[in-house]
Amino acid sequence: MTGSRVVALGHYQPERVLTNDELATMVETNDEWIQSRVGIRERRIAAPDESVDEMAWRAADKAIANAGLDVTEIDYVIVATCTAIDRSPNIAARVAARLGLGNPAAIDLNTACSGFAYALATADQAIRAGAATKAIVIGVEKLSDWTDWTDRTTCVLIGDGAGAAVLVADDTADTDDAADTGGVAGVGPVVWGSVPEMSDAVRIEGREGPFAQEGLSVFRWATTQLPQIAQQVCEKAGLKPEELGGVVLHQANLRIIEPLAKRLGAVNAVVAKDVVESGNTSAASIPIALSKLVEKREIPSGAPVLLFGFGGGLSYAGQVIRCP
Repeated sequence: MTGSRVVALGHYQPERVLTNDELATMVETNDEWIQSRVGIRERRIAAPDESVDEMAWRAADKAIANAGLDVTEIDYVIVATCTAIDRSPNIAARVAARLGLGNPAAIDLNTACSGFAYALATADQAIRAGAATKAIVIGVEKLSDWTDWTDRTTCVLIGDGAGAAVLVADDTADTDDAADTGGVAGVGPVVWGSVPEMSDAVRIEGREGPFAQEGLSVFRWATTQLPQIAQQVCEKAGLKPEELGGVVLHQANLRIIEPLAKRLGAVNAVVAKDVVESGNTSAASIPIALSKLVEKREIPSGAPVLLFGFGGGLSYAGQVIRCP
């Protein structure tokens, strides 16, 4: 049975860096308050004319180049985002046009902060079903368009950017060969779901938003429920947490990331902490963080990496992949 494998990554972040000290001139806050509560030091903010589809295209173009593929080989484009302004055309179609693709399937997916993990699983399943052979999976957000810059409980969190992964069909990615490499050989089985009673915990409602969340409720859920769900992801992949080479969680809050990795028992894993310099970029946070780790060669090629996102809905999704 054909499986899929991530062969390359790419990311894009805007040039403008917004530090905590600069935020303190805009709203009642300070660097110590922000870092002590969420661990963020700075974030990137897109220019007014820098669109969601432009950032997505830049990340995708880099990922495809890193994969050594001709753009015409991509037959599936899936974009995870919750911050697109226009309802139609979707961001995926605009990215396909910018890349100069042939006639790919092109869809957007919105589960907010869990979006990239959902999109990766959806692309993996399309490849397994024979509906695609090479996919570009993108997480992109321009949360600054939907932020109340007078609300210190939310404006200190957000950042803009995009990350992308190239996923290709691989006949060896879902075979007994996986057992020889410590579990999954390509993209592992997804564990996904939602918590309907918390569906309003993270919101961007109406035509103008703004982004709002019940931060304490999300924090409590994440710190109490995520460890056991992440353990299920490892079990489905045929791995023990101590075998993980990397852990890339949704970069929501450093105070969630560090305890979760510890409770999971991923003692040998490199834990992504990109939230410190990028803030919370929602669906873009996992691919940006993973792309940076791969670019810096902090995770060895072939090492198993846990990806796990959670956010609006309250939706969650996770899988183990082999590091490209």
